[in-house]
Amino acid sequence: MSTLVITLPLGAPPASAEYSYTLTGDGHQAIRQGSAGAALLPDPGRAGEVVAVVPVRALSWQRVTLPQGALGQAQRLRAVLEGLLEEQLLDDPAQLHFALQPGAQAGSPAWVAVCERAWLRQALQALEAAGRPADRVVPEFAPGPTASGAEECEVLGQPEDACAVLTGHGAQQAVAVLPLAAARALMTQAPAGEDAPPMRAEPAVAALAERLLGRPVQLHTASQRALAAARGDWDLAQFDLASSGRTRLLRRLGSAAGTFARAPQWRAARWALGLGLAAQVIGLNLWAWQDRQALAAKQDGARAILRQTFPQIQAVVDAPLQMRRELDLLRRETGSLERKDLEPLLAAAGSALPQAQVPTQIEYSAGTLVLRGMNITPEELAAMNQRLAATGYEAHAQDGALALRPQERP
Repeated sequence: MSTLVITLPLGAPPASAEYSYTLTGDGHQAIRQGSAGAALLPDPGRAGEVVAVVPVRALSWQRVTLPQGALGQAQRLRAVLEGLLEEQLLDDPAQLHFALQPGAQAGSPAWVAVCERAWLRQALQALEAAGRPADRVVPEFAPGPTASGAEECEVLGQPEDACAVLTGHGAQQAVAVLPLAAARALMTQAPAGEDAPPMRAEPAVAALAERLLGRPVQLHTASQRALAAARGDWDLAQFDLASSGRTRLLRRLGSAAGTFARAPQWRAARWALGLGLAAQVIGLNLWAWQDRQALAAKQDGARAILRQTFPQIQAVVDAPLQMRRELDLLRRETGSLERKDLEPLLAAAGSALPQAQVPTQIEYSAGTLVLRGMNITPEELAAMNQRLAATGYEAHAQDGALALRPQERP
């Protein structure tokens, strides 16, 4: 499954706004990248996912502690966040969009992403109008521990307007956006040498960052940054921007399936799953082959017995049926009685009927003996069946009468 990662442009996006995009198949490597108007963005495919990235300069981050019971209804949670952040924000909370940190719990500190509500809504509506509705909305950078476990710095922008983004900053592992000159003072206090945290920069400002910060930097393009943001667990599409629960679940399942199918970190798991499925298929085929061999051996044995018993049979089509027919013919020729004939049935009934129980009417048809005019209790019938079982017969109550027939043999 392909993923189209789109970075939203700062400011109110007009119809001619250019969107930076990256198309990826595994979430790590770019298949295609560039910038285009909303109507010219590539199609991720029918099962693909569209991820919108909110630039770091469009977000502010606030720290709150949710009261108990705040995580119920979305409308109530929105009102709680407005009350907690009212004194920390310069703008009217009603004009801002809030997004709560994934896994936030009442009574524990949690991060809240804040951005201009109208701008974000307008940007997402422009994508939706172009046929590229966002399945997820993620921040370009998010607070929390970094991959290195230390504070990391990334320099963005153009030489005339460069800024440094610090992640994992301070005890709360915050996100800080600073002018490049201000970041220089902080980075001089960070460990140097092999213990130095990684420093990255966009190609346009790499030379400037190395000169001002006094350290070598790793080149990190906007496309790589967008892919890293899309792999995060944040989703800013909350409250009035949230999709329905079922839609969000389907999108998350599709995204997870695509990640599992293509992401490099799941390669070992995919191999293990493939080998497990292959082992299951091989095992089932081997089991079926053994069953077929056992069945073929039984069929060969039945044919051999039929040919040995009745050598006159040349072609064996259905050994059990042909054996039964030959036995019936042999009985008729020799005058032998079968278990379903009248005489054996009468003998079995006479030996098993309770004393003082004499039928007033006897009927025989197609291997079944029906005795009428008796009043046998369920206890007497159970005792009678115990005696009949030894001779291979069984009795049943049938329309006020007693029906006796040979037991069915497998």
